[in-house]
Amino acid sequence: MKAYRLVTGVDDATFCHRITEALNLGWSLHGSPVLTYDGVRQAVICGQAITKDVPDRSYEPSMDLSQQ
Repeated sequence: MKAYRLVTGVDDATFCHRITEALNLGWSLHGSPVLTYDGVRQAVICGQAITKDVPDRSYEPSMDLSQQ
């Protein structure tokens, strides 16, 4: 199975740590990051798609993809 996630958050060190952790857990970057500005929070919001091959699993809509 190939799993897909879109990780989003304020563009700060915490976001970078979340992506770094995912990479070290076997996820791969998929495409370029995206940025937008949230005027309410007055913060830049970043999004990064990531994918991961998960052997010996079949996709189920109820699965928590962040735990794969």
